[in-house]
Amino acid sequence: MTSLEVSEETEEPGPGGYAAARLLLLQEKERPGPPRRAALARLTDDWLAGLFAAAAPPRGTALVAVGGYGRAELSPRSDLDLLLLHDGTADKAAVAALADRIWYPVWDLGLALDHSVRTPAEARATAADDLKAHLGLLDARPLAGDAGLVAALRTTVLADWRNQAPRRLPELDALCRERAERAGELQYLLEPDLKEARGGLRDAQVLRAVAASWLADAPREGLDTARRRLLDARDALHLATGRATDRLALQEQDAVAAELGLLDADTLLREVYEAARTISYATDVTWREVHRVLKARSARPRLRALLSRNGGAKPPVERTPLAEGVVEMDGEAVLARTARPERDPVLPLRAAAAAAQSALPISPHAVRRLAAAAKPLPTPWPAEAREELVTLLGAGEATVPVWEALEAEGLVTLLLPDWERVRCRPQRNPVHTWTVDRHLVETAVRASSLTRRVGRPDLLLVAALLHDIGKGWPGDHSVVGETIARDLAARIGFDRTDTAVIATVVRHHLLLVETATRRDLDDPATVQSVASAVGTLGTLELLHALTEADALATGPAAWSSWRASLVADLVKRVAGVLAGAPLPDPEAAAPSAEQERLAIEALRTGEPVLALRTEPVVAAPEEPEPVGVELLIALPEQPGVLPAVAGVLALHRLTVRAADLRAVELPSGLGSGSVLVLDWRVAAEYGSLPEAARLRADLVRALDGSLDIPARLAEREAAYPRRRGLTAPPPRVTVAAADSRLATVIEVRAQDAPGLLHRIGRALEGAAVRVRSAHVSTLGANAVDTLYVTRPDGSLLPDEEAIDLARALEEALR
Repeated sequence: MTSLEVSEETEEPGPGGYAAARLLLLQEKERPGPPRRAALARLTDDWLAGLFAAAAPPRGTALVAVGGYGRAELSPRSDLDLLLLHDGTADKAAVAALADRIWYPVWDLGLALDHSVRTPAEARATAADDLKAHLGLLDARPLAGDAGLVAALRTTVLADWRNQAPRRLPELDALCRERAERAGELQYLLEPDLKEARGGLRDAQVLRAVAASWLADAPREGLDTARRRLLDARDALHLATGRATDRLALQEQDAVAAELGLLDADTLLREVYEAARTISYATDVTWREVHRVLKARSARPRLRALLSRNGGAKPPVERTPLAEGVVEMDGEAVLARTARPERDPVLPLRAAAAAAQSALPISPHAVRRLAAAAKPLPTPWPAEAREELVTLLGAGEATVPVWEALEAEGLVTLLLPDWERVRCRPQRNPVHTWTVDRHLVETAVRASSLTRRVGRPDLLLVAALLHDIGKGWPGDHSVVGETIARDLAARIGFDRTDTAVIATVVRHHLLLVETATRRDLDDPATVQSVASAVGTLGTLELLHALTEADALATGPAAWSSWRASLVADLVKRVAGVLAGAPLPDPEAAAPSAEQERLAIEALRTGEPVLALRTEPVVAAPEEPEPVGVELLIALPEQPGVLPAVAGVLALHRLTVRAADLRAVELPSGLGSGSVLVLDWRVAAEYGSLPEAARLRADLVRALDGSLDIPARLAEREAAYPRRRGLTAPPPRVTVAAADSRLATVIEVRAQDAPGLLHRIGRALEGAAVRVRSAHVSTLGANAVDTLYVTRPDGSLLPDEEAIDLARALEEALR
């Protein structure tokens, strides 16, 4: 099939031939990637050239491809970036008619078109005012017409770019930073924009533009491969969706992976992340070099004056020693002239630690030289190597760029072979901000600010680096990670005792936060189980610090002052057990004065009594956040209390964080009868808290049946438009092995939604069980509600009865 079809009547190229040839080309499976993009560009070139020729163009005109089309990189749904160039001698009407004869056939086919009509002088003027237009013209390519006119424009535009580079490159850098703030970092996003995000195709284009300025050049290693990989992913995305999109949405990733012949969506994301990481690193290095060159140029007049005073002698280059074999020069950590990497196996870690401690970037030339000469360290590592690793991890934020430089040249994997399994590995939980490997580094960065809280900062930092190392393997990552961490700690050179501590901390790095948010801390079995797992006060201290560092490095949704206060309370109780203090008996605990006062009032009136009490607690001075409000409710014991209270709170948009329910028998003389006292911790979803009187009025109506809570919640849910997204997995209800002597523990995992605890309460009421306490933990869209339940007489549920309850509750929540 030919790429053009000529109409016998008009002698003009018809679009039918091009459209059919284009469709046939895109359906071919044998030529993916660069060959298909080049073939599509050639096909389009021929068609547009035919349109141009058939329009009888006046002299002094040319059709020019710019931008991505100028680079002959046409993805299936790419825009056509076209410039109709004319020398100004032709009649304006003739030029306009020529443009119409080209633009309209493109539009008729439904192709996106970015077009302009300009003289060379106008094109230069536009480029001077519009940086993006200037970048597009750097890739100008003639399609038809006066090739000399296009060549002259290219020469002029490139000369302008080089002459104006000292002014325009800082402007371009600012635009790139602004775009990165807006679109995020491609190498960490679950739904990245392949073009606009930092490390994407736009940055690859910018690197070409910087190289064209002759001011600086990007590291070439792997750059073309990375760029090609992102272009291939965009091609597959266009073909899978049939749309001109650059956003790799979750629901499209499996189809895109299949189009590329990859195993699954995770493999696709990992390849995309690796490409983005290569481009991001090259971008950092390139802009650093640009600013260094510009700074040097601005200093030349002062240098000339200095040279004239010194008789023309150049001042010596300053090289400040940082460590053995490492010096600072021009704002970078570089290798000393006497350094011998091939004879000094600890030099990579020493250089990295010195750079991070001095908050300096490590020179890419130094890293490349280190990588070329590097050999695996002996096992176990010498003490100096271990100390340098700890020093590197303890440098705080400055660790990240140095670590990335080591990663770019493969030094991290050489030092820690198990790192390859987590490198660029995506995390599907949207709560996570980073890939697994970057999360580990970020956790070490957070831990570096907590080292004053522990007796062994070195163990904290290494445990932080290794705590999720098991995510590269099948199975429970904490269990797998314990084995890997034990092997790596021994390799790094820790003795048997320290290795065991690191392995224990990795194994139980989720223990504190999960126990504190999902278990009853007043239950002796809860505290005793944590104490048994931790073993020593020193390990507990490390685990507490790692818990905070891990959560802070996960993302803003993973840590709050509420979680911090619960974890701190658990740590305090466990520390008491490890120090030999007896556990208090929760059954013997008397009600507080406030609880007793409310219980008496409820017994006297026969109606619910409420009290709201705010107790703000902060997790960090710079982020004050109230942990919520304590809501005390007392009422004569009766059925339906849990769903009624939970439903009223949901109607008032209050999030339940914890709930404790207990029957209080008042002492003789204060009254007779059993009163149910509920001690809840709640927080407003937004806005201010409702008045206690309104809550009480609605609770009375809910209990007497005049307030239909399910109907009201359904109305509110129906009022909100449903958003597109992935279907939530079904709820899962299990009987937890908590070894509690007080109650049977039921754990509910479900999609978080208003009224979830109300629905759980209704199901439990129907099962004729008594709820002793409830503990609510929400992370992103997922809720984990832990319920301590008993029979009506206060005894634990037999195993079979507990399993049946879990099944019934799971079915009710579906």
